[in-house]
Amino acid sequence: MRLGARSFVGVLGLAGALTCVAATSRADEGAPPWTDEGEVPLAEGMRSVIPRKNESALYAVPGKLDARRGSVMGHARLPFFGTKRGPGCSGRWLSVGPLAWICSDVAELSDEPPLRPAPPKNATGLPFRYFFAGRDGARGYTSLARAEEESADTDLEQGFGVAVVGEREGRNGERFGLTRSGFLIPLKDLVAARTSGFHGEALAPGAPMDLGWVLPDKASTFAAPKAGQKPSGARVRFEVVHVSKVAGAFARTSAEGASPEEWMRLADLARPTLAPPPAEVGGEGAQERWIDVELATQTLVAYEGKTPIFATLVSTGKGPPKSELGTHLGVHRIWVKLLASKMDNLERDDVEHHYSLEDVPWVQFFDKGIALHAAFWHQRFGYVHSHGCVNLSPLDAERLFAFTGPHLPRGWSAVFPTAIERGTAVRVR
Repeated sequence: MRLGARSFVGVLGLAGALTCVAATSRADEGAPPWTDEGEVPLAEGMRSVIPRKNESALYAVPGKLDARRGSVMGHARLPFFGTKRGPGCSGRWLSVGPLAWICSDVAELSDEPPLRPAPPKNATGLPFRYFFAGRDGARGYTSLARAEEESADTDLEQGFGVAVVGEREGRNGERFGLTRSGFLIPLKDLVAARTSGFHGEALAPGAPMDLGWVLPDKASTFAAPKAGQKPSGARVRFEVVHVSKVAGAFARTSAEGASPEEWMRLADLARPTLAPPPAEVGGEGAQERWIDVELATQTLVAYEGKTPIFATLVSTGKGPPKSELGTHLGVHRIWVKLLASKMDNLERDDVEHHYSLEDVPWVQFFDKGIALHAAFWHQRFGYVHSHGCVNLSPLDAERLFAFTGPHLPRGWSAVFPTAIERGTAVRVR
């Protein structure tokens, strides 16, 4: 199964419907907020817009409901620039940013200054704390009172994942985790996710892309590129090496601070290969940012034009490229970015086991339901593992989310491309 893009946008491909909106004011009309001529004046001092619920929709054009622009967090105070009347809103459309409108039916004006919280961050690269339901599953409640009555509002099977954004204490001192979806779950029934600290490497401009990563938990090194000899040492999984020469099935490698060079089996290394920009980003004249995913090596390289600037390991689909579980070949552009999205197969009746992972972070859809995203439930980077998406370590997913377009404004939870800021191209080869 793919990530749950349909739950956010309804149907695929809405990004293509986005259009530019004409300016709603002239430079000589004074400071915002601006309103249409003859409109009932707003209360004085209104400076921000507060959505009444989480994931409130934004639109690129007021009244054009097929031109989704993104969604916003419920606790954000967005900047307020003006109003406009239009279909689809019984009140007024409120301008909260470039090509960004929200209906006053689902938001309210405030005299408080704008406050757009940045996504939560920590050293793991994850925006939230993640847990899995334990051996006996877990029960979720909408309130502490419901928990005391033991009247569960949701049940989680063993291994189902949730994002915890806070904690509460019950009457008897029992601790509950508050999930992002609003349920209280006893922490004793949850197991904390153990995330990977792996991350890719920044590449110096003009430097050769000669790096590779050790794939096995322990890989032997040798004094010469010969079969049948005794190992001279060993390197461990995810260790970064630089390759200076290839001889048959061996590579001469060096690591930071290690001397002299030692030989390793090529099969024990994942090495990205340099690739020219595709025609979709300008070919030899390319200047924009783009991403290259190489299935054969399970690596990803981020480029600016023809210059590689970052490389890392990934886990792509475990099926052939044209299969249901494969990562499809081709060049696509990111068509929506989400701070987090649900991934599950609960609608499938033909599977032996169901899974559910709430709030998978740093999601970038580029090929219908196939996305770049963080994986906090495994550390198999460098090997195929996914159901079609491109799995990244949390640290790498966070980095690439900031690298690509369209950028996610603070206070937003999702964003679509526009004619002004296109989605970054992703090539799978």
